[in-house]
Amino acid sequence: MTLFLLLAFSVIAGADVVRVISYGKDLTEDQRNKVYRTFGLQEGEKNQIAVTEVSNDEEREYLHDLVDEELIGTKAISSAYVELLGAGEGIQVETHNINWVTPEMYANALATAEVKDAKIIAAAPFSVSGTAALTGIFKAFEVATGKSLSKESKDIANEEMVRTGEIAKSINDSGRATELIIRIKEEVIERGLKDPDEIRQVIINISNQQNIN
Repeated sequence: MTLFLLLAFSVIAGADVVRVISYGKDLTEDQRNKVYRTFGLQEGEKNQIAVTEVSNDEEREYLHDLVDEELIGTKAISSAYVELLGAGEGIQVETHNINWVTPEMYANALATAEVKDAKIIAAAPFSVSGTAALTGIFKAFEVATGKSLSKESKDIANEEMVRTGEIAKSINDSGRATELIIRIKEEVIERGLKDPDEIRQVIINISNQQNIN
């Protein structure tokens, strides 16, 4: 796999864009082809796109203490496409066959992990929760940039995604749940808060403002 990636990068090094696909390791060849088409890519582009894989063990490394077993599953299915964008273009996310994590939830968690300026597509050949796709996005972004994201930031981003999903489920509104997390993060960062009691009070205040219990 390492040799393949090196060869892939020798092909795309001179290209205008850097693109990477992270496939779920347990996809069949037909399912890979279906996901590839879902990304909106043409057959002739394959030699211009680097490829990596994510296993179920890698997914579990970040999720096993955060979500129910049924959300993780036993196979790595979710896949991700990452295309680097110009500085300042931000994070663009779309999803296909992802039924639990919204594009906004991905984007918010990715910002926490310091992923920047990238077009991202999370997809699967059939409907899945999408919790594991974040691991694939991280891996593809690291391959694309040649830099590792810190494990701590990835841990925090995964937990943030899961907690946002839990709030969304409890209030039946993913948009409000995502907005809640964004506003809390913004105030904590703006005020430079580190004391847990002060942060807890911010959470309570903003939750009350949004009528979220």
